[in-house]
Amino acid sequence: MTAVISEDRQSQAAAGELRIRDALESDLPAIIEIYNATVPTRIVTAELEPTTVEARLPWFREHSPNQYPFWAAESDGQVIGWLDFKKFLPRSAYRGTAEISIYVHEKFRRQGVARRLLEKAIARAPLLGIDAIVGLIFGHNQPSLKLFERHGFERWGLLPRIAQLDGNKRDLVIMGRHLPAH
Repeated sequence: MTAVISEDRQSQAAAGELRIRDALESDLPAIIEIYNATVPTRIVTAELEPTTVEARLPWFREHSPNQYPFWAAESDGQVIGWLDFKKFLPRSAYRGTAEISIYVHEKFRRQGVARRLLEKAIARAPLLGIDAIVGLIFGHNQPSLKLFERHGFERWGLLPRIAQLDGNKRDLVIMGRHLPAH
């Protein structure tokens, strides 16, 4: 699930000091804290309960800097956001397509962090052999949808009322973008 909440067009001071790097296993507690903070909002993730570092360790280890990277956005030594690439579908024909997810710590939203992560993903994807990126975004997550649209993503699909969040049925929008070949 792609998750960006309240991203603004303006890049403020924190985003200027932003460093994007490969995530380390030692970053996982901060990554999980950022993720778990979104669970109760029912806006960005289909998870209904918080997770643990131990539960997400196998997921983290599936990533590779040269195929499906996992990046941490860091400011003043603190992980304030993250982006990960993952297989879109397991069949070989989809090898050139990746799904991305973006999460930003609530204190650092609207500061250009998600924008910078997304821009790096778009630039780096062709070097990874990826020629299409998709994001799966809830239809009621307007900030994420707008961010992706501003970066050339189009609505490639709609799965109406597919998610059930606290008795509310929610749409899932598939946002996609083709990238130039490397």
